[in-house]
Amino acid sequence: MTIETAELDDAELIRRSAGDPEQFAALFDRYARHIHRYAARRIGAQAADDIVAETFLTAFRRRSSYDTAFPMARPWLYGIATTLVARHRRQEERMLRALSRTGHDPLPEPEADAVLSRVAALDKERELAAALAGMARGDRDVLLLVAWEDFSYEEVARALGIPLGTVRSRLHRARRKARAVLGDDEELG
Repeated sequence: MTIETAELDDAELIRRSAGDPEQFAALFDRYARHIHRYAARRIGAQAADDIVAETFLTAFRRRSSYDTAFPMARPWLYGIATTLVARHRRQEERMLRALSRTGHDPLPEPEADAVLSRVAALDKERELAAALAGMARGDRDVLLLVAWEDFSYEEVARALGIPLGTVRSRLHRARRKARAVLGDDEELG
């Protein structure tokens, strides 16, 4: 990414990519790693590579329909990725069920972080994975965008193409279900 493209907002990059498709590569540089992490946590690292590629290919093909009134394309890209992840839903649910049985997270963490998080959360990880697997897909999508990707309610609404009130109700249901597993004192995104 050049200094010039680093200073441009996402909407401007998308506008410019109409005449110079290479400009779109800056969006990939900004968001691919984050979208990969999100997808890997949902459906595994191997499938995440495909999700990232499909997300940016889809976004590139649809860039002329992007609403440039929104300077940040992150919710739009995550919306595409979430839709693609939904196609892999059965695989995701199988992975979460396996995690609930084995307690093994498929996304490797740095070693020191992994040791600390395992000591702190080992007893609840399996139960939480089972709760995630048992949630409705829409509730799970909202919860994971908020908890893993630190999306605001408005960003989730844009990403998933749902009303803000639906985001709130889905998040409430998902948190209630997760808290039933973790206990009321646990903080969930």
